[in-house]
Amino acid sequence: MMRLILSIALVLLFCNMTYADDNKSLKPHIAKGKGEQCVAETDFMRRNHMDLLKHDRDLTMYQGLRDIDFSLNGCIECHTVNDSKGQALSVTDERHFCRSCHDFAAVKVDCFQCHASRPELKKEQMPIDKNHEKLTQKVTKP
Repeated sequence: MMRLILSIALVLLFCNMTYADDNKSLKPHIAKGKGEQCVAETDFMRRNHMDLLKHDRDLTMYQGLRDIDFSLNGCIECHTVNDSKGQALSVTDERHFCRSCHDFAAVKVDCFQCHASRPELKKEQMPIDKNHEKLTQKVTKP
């Protein structure tokens, strides 16, 4: 009888440990933003970001206001995930910040049908075209 109780206890303990390990993988991996803190509390942003973005979209589109609190560009600037070469990932990559939760929740991300899913490159970050200088010289020479 004691062996039976001990066996059941070990099985339950093993099952509980397995469940605990599996439970960690049931949550999406969310990359940390670059700033010290988000523009609002993390839990609030997780629940309400879509409403904030829609509200600010309406302010921009219908009232022409460009200086808004919760811009999609601001989110993309702070929450960029880079690949091994340091290049910002696009929404087509499953590691993209937005996709980490949206894929987990089976919610379509449609913002990027019109908007860029990674920060715009600054002039000094743009790839150098080695032929550009040669072409420019040919065009500008008399």
